[in-house]
Amino acid sequence: MKIVHITAGAGGRICGTCLHDNALVKALRARGGDAILVPAYVPTTTDEENVAERTVVMGGVNVWLQQHVPLFRHTPGFLDQPLDSRTLLAWLSGRTGSAKAADLGPLTASTLEGELGHQRKEVAKLARWLAREEKPDVVHLSNVLLIGLARSIRAATGARIVCSLSGEDVFIDSIPEPQRSRINDLLRERAADVDRFVAFNRFNAGFMGGRLGVPAERIAVIPHGVDLASFPATPPDLAARRRQRGGKLVVGFLARGCPEKGLDQLVRALPIVAERHDVEVIAAGATIDTERAYLAACHALACDLGVADRFRWLGQIDRDAKLDLLASIDVFALPTPRAEAKGLSAIEAMAAGVPVVASGHGAFPELLDDERAGLLHVPGDPAGLARAITAILDDESLAARLGGHGHALARERCSAAGMAAEHESLYRSLTGSDARPSALRGRR
Repeated sequence: MKIVHITAGAGGRICGTCLHDNALVKALRARGGDAILVPAYVPTTTDEENVAERTVVMGGVNVWLQQHVPLFRHTPGFLDQPLDSRTLLAWLSGRTGSAKAADLGPLTASTLEGELGHQRKEVAKLARWLAREEKPDVVHLSNVLLIGLARSIRAATGARIVCSLSGEDVFIDSIPEPQRSRINDLLRERAADVDRFVAFNRFNAGFMGGRLGVPAERIAVIPHGVDLASFPATPPDLAARRRQRGGKLVVGFLARGCPEKGLDQLVRALPIVAERHDVEVIAAGATIDTERAYLAACHALACDLGVADRFRWLGQIDRDAKLDLLASIDVFALPTPRAEAKGLSAIEAMAAGVPVVASGHGAFPELLDDERAGLLHVPGDPAGLARAITAILDDESLAARLGGHGHALARERCSAAGMAAEHESLYRSLTGSDARPSALRGRR
């Protein structure tokens, strides 16, 4: 059984979808699976070994030109090929941070039109390549914004189509009308071309299922999994961690520096927590050009609130630095004002044995096991966020209990191996294959 994952690159920044798909394909291969990860638009970026193919499909330069310059919708392949150079696309990927979702409505609608859109030449090229070179049994698309590819892929290969639900609503809802309504209509239409959707949690299965008009029986819920070998086998001694710092306490944050992840909420909560504890916030995540003004506002807010010396933004960090950060904090906070679809960094914090504080909506009530692995607060309420953080910092036994339960929960429900096994079962149910994959094929 051959599995091809197609994952949209994220412009040189580490994103949750790239992390998830890379971990999944790596774990499928570790189980003997015949799976490859194919980047779309630009190369993928991850903080661990990147298992993606060197081939980039739906090359970002050609996709953009075919949207904006009608001539390029008809040029022969030998003229398009240099524009799909991995070197060029890698260079481009570091310069896409200035693109705003609000400006991408027409392009998004066109790609969702698939074989009927301006990028029909790229769609046909991808379908031919899959049919000739890869011969997949299942093609797994990383998010619903790629489902315009499904119809042509199925016609060319006969493959079953799986699509992940990855929090695309944030991007879609930032697109102005009339494009937003057109995109939502296309998503509901093209959802019929997908055999099964995958959500990371029950919340997002219901939420996106409603938006797409997809019944529950067509959505599998498979939690994100992490490579547990990178995390401690037993929960850390959080009290000893505090003592080593002489009582200095640290709240961690790992996410993009953008409004929907709630970094400003954490900055607003910081002076309230600092009234009771000697505490600092250490935050890290991807930084793109369109979000630099927001980050500057967070720094200015910290200055205005008198906590600039307690707030550190590290920017995008590598895997070792991320693991070091998780091994050095007392509480992890992710106060998303908008319902979160994934919460991958919260899962990593749980795997590290750190208690989590998060907004009481989206993925988090389920992920935190009804506050047995962390505490929830009212979304958009910095005072409530501060109370939850303070409650954990006040009580070492509570911190240990929450961290320990989260650690056990992550190892039970959120391993990369378990995630891969559940996907294998899903793929077999769609293809009618009872045999476990044994061949390993992939080119770097």
